[in-house]
This record gives sequence, C-alpha cells and structure tokens, in this order.
Amino acid sequence: MNPLLEDIRHTPLLWLLVLVPIVLAAQLLWPEAHTLLFLLSIASIVPLAALLSLATESVAARTGDLIGGLLNATLGNLTELLIALTALRAGQYVLVKASIVGAIITNSLFMLGASFLIGGLRYHVQDYNRSTARLQSGLLFLATIAILIPSVLAEADGAANAAFTHSLSVSISVLLIAVYGLGLLFSLKTHRELFASTEHRESDEKPWPLSLALGTLAAVTILVALVSEVFVESVQQAAVSLGITPAFVGIIVVALVGGAAEMVSAFAAARKNKLDLSVGIALGSAVQIALFVAPVLVLASYLIGPTPMDLQFWRGAVAMMLIASVTASLVTSNGRSAWFVGALIVTVYAIFGITLYLLPPQT
Repeated sequence: MNPLLEDIRHTPLLWLLVLVPIVLAAQLLWPEAHTLLFLLSIASIVPLAALLSLATESVAARTGDLIGGLLNATLGNLTELLIALTALRAGQYVLVKASIVGAIITNSLFMLGASFLIGGLRYHVQDYNRSTARLQSGLLFLATIAILIPSVLAEADGAANAAFTHSLSVSISVLLIAVYGLGLLFSLKTHRELFASTEHRESDEKPWPLSLALGTLAAVTILVALVSEVFVESVQQAAVSLGITPAFVGIIVVALVGGAAEMVSAFAAARKNKLDLSVGIALGSAVQIALFVAPVLVLASYLIGPTPMDLQFWRGAVAMMLIASVTASLVTSNGRSAWFVGALIVTVYAIFGITLYLLPPQT
C-alpha cells in the first residue's frame, strides 16, 4: 500500500477523497438537500477520477496503451452503465437516451479534442497509431448509422410501426454487440501488431504493483458508482434551483461528470506524450457506449424496465452523434496532432453545449 499512500500524501487533489464519505453520509442525513448533494458529488468524483488515473497508468505501463485504454474505458463506462440501469428500472428512458448521446459526443469531441490541446501545448507535434484511431472512428460511425436507421424509420405513427421499431432495435442491438466483440478480437488478437503504440515515453516514475493497481481500480469504480448515483438523484432538482435546462444537464453535465475518471487519465497521458493512450480512452469509450452499453440497455429493458426501450432517438441527438463521429474520423486520419486541431474539436463540442443550453432538443 506504500505507493498509494505516498501518492495521496503528496497530491493535494487526492486530499479531497475525504469528501466521499461525507457525501454518502449527507445523502442519508439530508436526502432533500439536492443542491448540496449535487455540488458535493461533483467535488467527490474529481479526486476519485485522479486516483483512477494513477491506477490506470500503472496497468497500462505493463499491458500496453491499447489494453490500458480499453481497461480505462471499460471501468469508466461501467459507472455510466450502472447509472443508466438505475434510470432504466425507473422508466426514465429520456434520461437514459440523453446519457448515451452525451457520453458519445463528450468522449469523441471534448475528451479527444482536449487531449490534443493539452498535449499540443507542451509538444509541438504528437504522433499516435492512426490504425487504432481509424478502427475506433469507423466503429463509431457504424454505430451512429445503426441508431440512425430506427430513428428515421420510426417517423410514421401506429401500433404496427411501434412493434416494428422495437423488433428492429433488438435485432440491431444484438448485431452491434457482436460487432463490438469482433472488433476486440481483431485489435487484441488476430491483428494486434497493427495497433502497437507509438512510443514516446519520457517518465521515469515507477508504476504501482499490478495487484495494487487492479485493486485500486476495482475499489474506485465502486465508489464512483455510489457517488454518481447520489449525483443522478440530485441533479434534476439541483438543475431547477440553479436554472440549468434539462437537455443541458442530461447530455452535457451528466456526461462530463460520468466521464471525469476517463478524462483525467486521457489528459494526463496526453501531457506525458502518450497520445495512443489518450486516443484509445476517448474513442474507445465512445465506441463501447455506442456498440455495447446502448444495445445492452435495450435488451435489459425487457427484463428490468416497465416497458421495452428502443433505439429511436430524437433528430437533434442523431445529428450530433453523426457530426461527432465524422469529426473524429476526419481529425484522426493522419496519426498526427497539434494544439490547434484540439481547439477546433473542442469548439464543435462548445457549439453543441451552447445549443443545448439555449434550445433543448425535442424528445
């Protein structure tokens, strides 16, 4: 435990971990203090995200950036999946779909763009394996097309059309999960040599023991899930008190808080010139949400939801996902990045944020 305790002692940000038991206790003592719980939960997730970043870097140092990025994306998305399952059980399908859209555009635009920007401010030009980026952006575009089809075809009214939409959504969900599995097989097994990292390591920091890193990852993931649940329960009422629109909360705020752990890891990797890890976390997380989490939620709705959920999204959401996937594909096609590229990507995300804040999409 010495490396973990040493990092906590020498990192002031990690001192905020004391807020984790405070927010959990506050939920029990003052469950109606929604604004207080909202602010405390955000402040608690930040140090947990930093701790998750340290553990992930230690794992990535031994497994490689590709598996490290996949592991980070999986643990980060596990929290979002648990939150979505809670909303799914309550029948809050609008919130579930908003969180899916928000996670996809936040990861593929804000996280990717900010990583390019942060790394580019320290290094003149950064290189990364474009094969990995091309595969991930291609899978993301495929998932967007799969979501686009039932959303477009479901414009007609009638019970028959509703039944068709649900059947189509289930079929597409099974297909997307299969494609995600094939993508992992392709990148981690049969053609793994194509996705080797572009090494530019300059840090001499000694990584944590693997058992400590994995144990920390598991523990932090559980804590993030608990604190995130407090956040979700309080965010709607707090948004009303703070004057924030529901669309902005569902697609922007929830996605930023839910992806905080992955963002800290991606940004830290970019500053250390490990852009392969940053790209792997950002695009890998977006792909996992689109190809795995969203289909799993559709299938799970038949078991735990009051009614089945489909893949029909509102037009504005589909447009944002399509623009995000095309943007990610274009900017990662050459395997090189500079700070201005990151600034442009973040600008696209900012346009979405301003639009949602001023004019929420119709559901």
